[in-house]
Amino acid sequence: MVASPIFWVMYVMFVLVGAGGLMATAQLAPIANDFGVAKMPVSLVGITLPALTFALSIDRILNGVTRPFFGWVSDHIGRENTMFIAFGLEAVGIWALSAFGQSPVMFVILSGLVFFAWGEIYSLFPSTCTDVYGTRYATTNAGLLYTAKGTASLLVPFGNVLMTATGDWHAVFLIGAGMNAVAAIMALAVLKQLRTAHHASYAAERTARA
Repeated sequence: MVASPIFWVMYVMFVLVGAGGLMATAQLAPIANDFGVAKMPVSLVGITLPALTFALSIDRILNGVTRPFFGWVSDHIGRENTMFIAFGLEAVGIWALSAFGQSPVMFVILSGLVFFAWGEIYSLFPSTCTDVYGTRYATTNAGLLYTAKGTASLLVPFGNVLMTATGDWHAVFLIGAGMNAVAAIMALAVLKQLRTAHHASYAAERTARA
């Protein structure tokens, strides 16, 4: 599998989305403090909590809901199409959090959007991996692909370095949004094309053997 270009395209995409999301979400508390909204009360759906507490609570829920939701969507419209939508939504969410996150209500809503559009990588990539390489070594293959999360986490400290160098989180958010935008484009322009060629080659081989 590791000799396959499809694997490495998925690996790069996983790193881009993982790092982009982690840069925006791993530092949620310091971001909220720097935005001045961490302790400001927010009232939504009949609940009033400090913005940071509210955001962390909603984020955990949405980060769990997104996995079966986008898995279901991808079963109906295709893996790459779903990736394009989800990663594009993540890019928009990260940018919007940077632009409008100084409002406590918007901070809660947009951080929830970021988590919702980020958590789907843990269902979409294993599913796509199994679609390409089959079920026989599905666990091993998915485990190898999952190491991309570790690679992505190595990039997260650079967000802190960049924030210190620039004095705010704006550049970090832009880079995170850009990473997701690149991954969204790769889903359609690269991964989808490679998968189509792979399946056509596999079908041709089966026909030749028959």
